[in-house]
Amino acid sequence: MLRIHVSRLDLSRVRMATRPDALWETILSFHRLRDRRASTVFGKWRTESRARLNGEAQLLAAVVPPRGYFPDFLTPSQEGAEPFGLDVGMEALRDTPADRVHAELELLAAGRVRQRADRSVGQRAAGSGRAGAGLPAALMEGRAEPLARLIGALRSYHHAAVEPYWPHIRASIEADRAVRGRALLDGGADGLLGTLPPMIRWRSPVLEADYPVDRDLHLDGRGLLLQPSFFCRGTPVVYRDPSLPPVLVYPVTNPGAPVFAEPGPWLGRLVGHTRSAVLSSIGSGCTTSELARRAGVSLASASQHASVLREAGLVLTLRHGSSVLHTLTPLGGSLLRGGAPLALP
Repeated sequence: MLRIHVSRLDLSRVRMATRPDALWETILSFHRLRDRRASTVFGKWRTESRARLNGEAQLLAAVVPPRGYFPDFLTPSQEGAEPFGLDVGMEALRDTPADRVHAELELLAAGRVRQRADRSVGQRAAGSGRAGAGLPAALMEGRAEPLARLIGALRSYHHAAVEPYWPHIRASIEADRAVRGRALLDGGADGLLGTLPPMIRWRSPVLEADYPVDRDLHLDGRGLLLQPSFFCRGTPVVYRDPSLPPVLVYPVTNPGAPVFAEPGPWLGRLVGHTRSAVLSSIGSGCTTSELARRAGVSLASASQHASVLREAGLVLTLRHGSSVLHTLTPLGGSLLRGGAPLALP
């Protein structure tokens, strides 16, 4: 069982993630891809995704076992920051200190030794895969090239197995946020924590959850980020390292089967992956720097995409003090309301 100890100060600092986290969804989907016990809900997604995978994706199996612990550095976060988009998350992963990579891979190796000794696990070598057999050792040496290979494998896998389904993933998480938001308005943080999925139970001042191991996590005034996840299943996930920003990743309720979303040809040149994310991130209005943060792109990239969207008649840009404020035009809002947003991480 997991026990998260929540003080009154922590309770005032509980917050909901504003969007899905690209790397959490990527890593947890890799669990679902290889989990033979997984719900049949994922059957079609699993078949479609495997058909698009290439050999590079096999490298992930060297650092992401089918279940249980995987290194915290694969899902980076920052205190007080919004969930990372794919590009920003990759940059944060690339900047992971070598000593942290080494320490977390040692934990992974120790866990695999225990799994191999336990025949009840039933999966020899935890599916490490020949293609990536030497990757953990190479990463532990602290060289840039193995880390670049891992990042390339993550990106390749994400494009094959997560990106095509992102509109459905995002819609499921937005629906979950709506439910939690109403609970927060009606009952405060106590009410919010009381509405989490059944495997999580709020017994003030402790948030209990079904968990593979017995563990206590003390928030110590840092608050807690609640991160709904489409691919999280069974039990929630927290960082192994208690010094990292506290995040509770939990499964959305009744997400439905992942639906492949293919942009229609009528959108033409406008609908690129990042530009679609920029359009949906504008929402009720934001500055260029806010837009960059929401969409997980650089400031220059956000400005460029906003310019293209403005020229297409989808965005209106007004000066607001020393900055500019971007808002959706009726046409831009109508485009987003016409179907699931084609927003990608």
